[in-house]
Amino acid sequence: MVDLLLRGIVIGIGATILMDVWAIVLWKIFGESRPNWGPVGRWFWHLPRGTVFHDTIAQAEPYTHESALGWIAHYAVGILYGIVLAFWGGEAWFATPTFLPAFVLGILTVGAGWFLLQPGLGIGWAASKLPNANKVRALNLLAHTVFAIGLYGTALLLPA
Repeated sequence: MVDLLLRGIVIGIGATILMDVWAIVLWKIFGESRPNWGPVGRWFWHLPRGTVFHDTIAQAEPYTHESALGWIAHYAVGILYGIVLAFWGGEAWFATPTFLPAFVLGILTVGAGWFLLQPGLGIGWAASKLPNANKVRALNLLAHTVFAIGLYGTALLLPA
């Protein structure tokens, strides 16, 4: 059980790093905006205070270290997803990793962004309040596919 937990942590970190590299590629090569984890940190900071959904996170009370908290939350969630895959796939999956379970989990995790985080930030269900909602949705799906590749690829690098 501890081995699965540790493997889950490692693949979660590896997948999140690859997702961040993907964001850098989108920024440097395609001119997309860099991720801003500050609003996410502010959202996480307000959760224990009982506020999940904001009209706009920009109007919520700021938190001094919200950018750092956003980065920590980003990696904590990636690690959590890695642990979920580790326990879902078990030792058998780590012995011979396949892409499909990682891909299924990666796509399912888009739902957390679309139906919890994005409405929580005040940008609507699946970014519906944004003028470029379909582009945001496509980029979300791509990023989480890259995350899935990271889960699978990191698992391939681990000893059986």
